[in-house]
Amino acid sequence: MNNPSMHRNVQLNSAGRLRHFLSTEGLSRSMLNEILDRAEAFLLPDQRIRHEPLLSGCTVMNLFFEASTRTRTTFEVAAKRLSADVVNIDISKSSTSKGESLRDMLWNLEAMTADIFVVRHSQSGAAHFIAEQVTPQVAVINAGDGQHAHPTQAMLDMLTIRRHAAEPFESLTVAIIGDIRHSRVARSNIHALRTLGVAAIHLIGPATLIPEELEELGVKIFHCIEDGLRGVDVIICLRIQNERMESVLIPSPEEFFSLYGLNERRLALARSGAIVMHPGPINRGVEIESAVADGPQSLILRQVNYGIAVRMAVLSMAYQGQREVQHG
Repeated sequence: MNNPSMHRNVQLNSAGRLRHFLSTEGLSRSMLNEILDRAEAFLLPDQRIRHEPLLSGCTVMNLFFEASTRTRTTFEVAAKRLSADVVNIDISKSSTSKGESLRDMLWNLEAMTADIFVVRHSQSGAAHFIAEQVTPQVAVINAGDGQHAHPTQAMLDMLTIRRHAAEPFESLTVAIIGDIRHSRVARSNIHALRTLGVAAIHLIGPATLIPEELEELGVKIFHCIEDGLRGVDVIICLRIQNERMESVLIPSPEEFFSLYGLNERRLALARSGAIVMHPGPINRGVEIESAVADGPQSLILRQVNYGIAVRMAVLSMAYQGQREVQHG
């Protein structure tokens, strides 16, 4: 399960429509834009979100083997906005904790007429493994697997950029700051940004947290934040996980903020009106200062709102794609 090598066509049905959503890697620009267009259609003025009964009669099961409040809640809200029945499985109390295999647990859940599994797992490749094990009538949505992918987070980031950046993707320079090495968000964003044709991607952080091989993806690596931020249009700060702060990979939280934290002085190096994003939860005074996180260029709360619309788009598209598989 720890080999997330992409069976890229598993995400699409025979008609080329979304069947599972496991990774942004391997999907076409037209497919990513279709997801963004569908999400846009759910958005109403004043950050309200349309209610559409597209999943009426559908059962969505949230299988979170790894804790997450924000992602699980937005998936639940998205499914209910689509009129789905939602079941949250408490994995800590599930039969897998009693020795039952993951495969057997999946088969039992399928027998309960599940239509969509939303899966979050600490092992890279887990969502792909599950997609290969389930029967054709079940769609699998990856809500984050190990250090590999977090595709719905990437797509809500793409929606935020599309709606608020000053230029289209092809004219943008995007900076990603922080722990790139361990970030599934960074990997999914890099693939999505490249597919959507951004002009340049800057990765900023200490050498211990940015693998040099990422340069093969066409990104530029900066170990000096000031150099990496000059003239950029979009800034994405990544969360530094607490366990990293206790390792040799980064200095102390205070020193990290001193070297790589986004403050107003550094933000001023970016293009005028550059937008600031963060997948959350925020470590204030480590990745970003409060004056920036709460400032006029910050879209952090807007990202959460857009996450509901994006997850509605993915759920509805995957359900439609699975029904096409069932009916030939």
